[in-house]
Amino acid sequence: MAVMWLCTSLCMLATVPKITLLATLVIASCVTCTDPILSQAVAKGPFADKYVARPLREIISAEAGANDGFGFPFLLLAVYLIRHAENPDAGKEEVAGAVVAAGGEAVQMLLVRAGGEVGRMGGGVGVALKNWFLETWLYIVLLSIVYGAVIGYGSSKVVRYALRRKWIDSESYVLFPAALGFLLVGTCGAIGTDDLLACAVAGNALNWDGEYLAETKKRHDEVNPCIDVLLNFGGFMYIGTIIPWSEFNDPDGTGLTYSRLVLLGILVLLFRRIPVILISYKLMPAVCKNWKEALFMGYFGPIGAGAVYYLEHSRHLFPKIGEGDEEQTNLIRAIGPVVYWLVIFSMVVHGLSIPVLDLIYTHMGIKPIQEDAIEIRRVSKSIATPVNAVPSEQGTFVAYNRFSRPNAENSQLPVVRDAPVEKMYRTNSCDETDKERHRTIRYAENERI
Repeated sequence: MAVMWLCTSLCMLATVPKITLLATLVIASCVTCTDPILSQAVAKGPFADKYVARPLREIISAEAGANDGFGFPFLLLAVYLIRHAENPDAGKEEVAGAVVAAGGEAVQMLLVRAGGEVGRMGGGVGVALKNWFLETWLYIVLLSIVYGAVIGYGSSKVVRYALRRKWIDSESYVLFPAALGFLLVGTCGAIGTDDLLACAVAGNALNWDGEYLAETKKRHDEVNPCIDVLLNFGGFMYIGTIIPWSEFNDPDGTGLTYSRLVLLGILVLLFRRIPVILISYKLMPAVCKNWKEALFMGYFGPIGAGAVYYLEHSRHLFPKIGEGDEEQTNLIRAIGPVVYWLVIFSMVVHGLSIPVLDLIYTHMGIKPIQEDAIEIRRVSKSIATPVNAVPSEQGTFVAYNRFSRPNAENSQLPVVRDAPVEKMYRTNSCDETDKERHRTIRYAENERI
């Protein structure tokens, strides 16, 4: 993430006018994290089931879930460096504000929008690094991790006990993660910690041993996917309504033009992730087997709703337009159109990449991946065969390369073999032509190897 942050800052420094290096660090921190919503198109879609190896999909999904909450250290480091920069014109009121912040109100200062508390405070790099370590790492990051882990692990124990006692019905069970998420968002917002990070940690703790997910599959959970789709659509529709289209072309104000923004999007797409992953993929042999998988992993680092969250939070950390100095004013004017443009650019490019790659792979005759077969129980007899799967005689589907790991041992996995003609045709009503035409049909039969 650190290299992504710095590379994005350099791309912005080369294309966005009228902003300083520290200002680019603030803007780049908003788009450093990868979006977990858009990443699911690569991690769990039909294209991924056919062509993307499971370790690669798992690392993309895990990275998106984790680093979406780890953007605060990068954002607040740049904010503190700007806020505590040596300023000979700083007045006594700003120095007094720094003393108050040092007295224990620093966290509240980060979340309240007031010109006297978010302006220049002086103190130098030492004060900035001290506040960054104490307030960001110890309070915001560490407390969020501990809080999310305690709530998630405790919830798993409580839910498991309630299941044994039969105190919880199916509807309440499948809706429990949504209720837990709302609880964490509200309480973390009240105490001033990172709610995104706390939710990610709590979700991992809730399903640490895989029991919760296994139980939801047994109950054929369709509630959480529906809630997920509903919130995703609603969130992106809201983003579409607040996009500042008129600010994308403002050569007399921010200096931004469509040509600069298009160039910025291309530079970020090429240099934000791809170079560092191509250089370091050999350090991850279990995830990236070759440079092609490393290129795929580096390409799919979408920017989405998380960037908008950090953008709106950043606006509360600086004075309003006209109340700060030139550096802060130019930063506030440029951060909105730059971040929103990168979100749009990423949604279009990464969103269209999956169908385009699917067409290319199909045209080139690239065969789907078949590894780690798992058996999926049918919900009904009329359900369609899943992608990259074959039906079995036991009324189930044998699927390959699924996101969930197989539960069976290798000796219990189904094998695929030619179907005996005598089994397929038990009557004399079929002629030899029909038998020959169907001789190539293959099906999955459960037997020990």
